[in-house]
This record gives sequence, structure tokens and C-alpha cells, in this order.
Amino acid sequence: MKVIQTVKELQTLLRQYRQAEKNIGLVPTMGALHEGHATLVKRCVSENDICVVSVFVNPTQFNNSDDLKLYPRTPEKDYDLLESIGTHIAFTPTVEEIYPEPDTRIFDFGGLDKVMEGTFRPGHFNGVAQVVSKLFDFVKPDKAYFGEKDFQQLSIIKKMVKQMKLPVEIVAVPTVRESSGLAMSSRNQRLSEQQREYAAGIHRIMRESTLMMAEKTPDELTRLVTEWVNNVPELRVEYFRIVDGDSLQQISSWYDSGNIVGAIAVYCGEVRLIDNIRYR
Repeated sequence: MKVIQTVKELQTLLRQYRQAEKNIGLVPTMGALHEGHATLVKRCVSENDICVVSVFVNPTQFNNSDDLKLYPRTPEKDYDLLESIGTHIAFTPTVEEIYPEPDTRIFDFGGLDKVMEGTFRPGHFNGVAQVVSKLFDFVKPDKAYFGEKDFQQLSIIKKMVKQMKLPVEIVAVPTVRESSGLAMSSRNQRLSEQQREYAAGIHRIMRESTLMMAEKTPDELTRLVTEWVNNVPELRVEYFRIVDGDSLQQISSWYDSGNIVGAIAVYCGEVRLIDNIRYR
């Protein structure tokens, strides 16, 4: 595995692969890698001649400076994992390499970025689009891999690709969970063992709620899930929404859509966790 820090070196190497008619896959990450990331990378390795994994904590998608400061960073562990599962290139740029000058682009996602995460993290998805569009430009991948845990982010990346007419296939990979059901996340590293047990209640409660669709409206279920999660020690719901999986707008009836998703953000102590579940 080659560890590359500059765009110039990355593009020089990728040009050689392209001339040899190799197809290229990309997995964008912010490091602190876990089995969820490994699943994305393994999929990328299996479907492409060359697998590029970017490891970059992107400052423009953090609207909380403390969150950026506390975001876990484990570079040596990350490199060992990536090499062990067949990654060809680890792209590990500095902030200055990605943003030699401020990125002032403002993206319009037609409201997809104004709900749920967008309500509580203004500017977050614009920062995501800035860095992902840059990575797509640097790597020019045939396929790029994203986890379904970041359900809203996935919708926005697909929208960006369509708007910019980028020749890349976005591959969605199902959420990887710990044995307890807790969605794997780099932020889980900040949880104590007791908090991990509490946090496992998020998925359990949402899963149980899917069995109540016949007797509860979406609004009633939204209130119940919020109440149940808030009753778990150390958990505090920031939002829970049941939405159309395409428009991300809340639904009032189970007949409003054939693609229905419940999305949640929960604080476990000081650690913010997100998850989602499909109702239909």
C-alpha cells in the first residue's frame, strides 16, 4: 500500500493506472477506522482494480470547534487496517493540501440539507460537498463507496453527483453494527462501556417501532420513539423523524411513500450519535 499526501503525487500515480485501463474505486473517510469502514473498503477492493481510501478530517463540515478538536485520530492503526484488507493507496492530505485557499462554494441541494442534520448542524452538508467534490476531482473514481448509516449524507452526495453531472457511480453499503445493534461509528470510541450498553437501545427501540406501524401513525410513533429513547439513562434525543426516503420530508401517513425511513440523532452523554431504520 502506498501512503500519499499530495494531490500531485496522487494524480501522477492514478494517471498511470488509467493508462493501463485500470478502474478505480474511492472510499472517503475521516479516519479512526472501524469494521464499518473496513466493509466499505473490502467492497471497493473486490469491485475495482485500484482502491483509494482518503483519510482526512475535514474542518469545513464541523460547525462545532470542540467536536472537530475531539474527533478521534488514529493514523497508524488506520494504515495497518487499510493495508491488511488490500487497499492500494491511502491518501492522507493536510488541510492546506485540500484547501490551499478557502473554499467559498455554496451548494444548493433543494432542501435536502435543511432538514434533520441540516437543522442542527447548519453548513455541515455544504462542507461535506466541498470535500467530496474535491476528492472526486482529484481521484476521478469510477465508483465511490458510502455507508447507509449516514443516510442523509448519502442522499446529498447522490444529489451533488447528479447536479454536477459527475461520471461516478455511488455505491451505498448497509450499516455495520456491533453485536449489541449499536451502529459502528468512530465516535463510539468516546463512549464508556456502560454508555455503549445504553446507546445500543437506540437501534433496539427503532427496530421495535417497526412492528407497530399497523396501530400507530407516523406522528404517534415519532413521539413514542422519542419518549422511549429519552427514558434510557444518558440518552437525549436531538431529533427523530419519519420521512420519505427520497425527499427527506416528514410523512403523516404510511401511505404517503413507498420509501420510508426513520432517522435519529441522540446524545449519549456528550457524544452525538446518528442512526436510521427502514420502515418500508
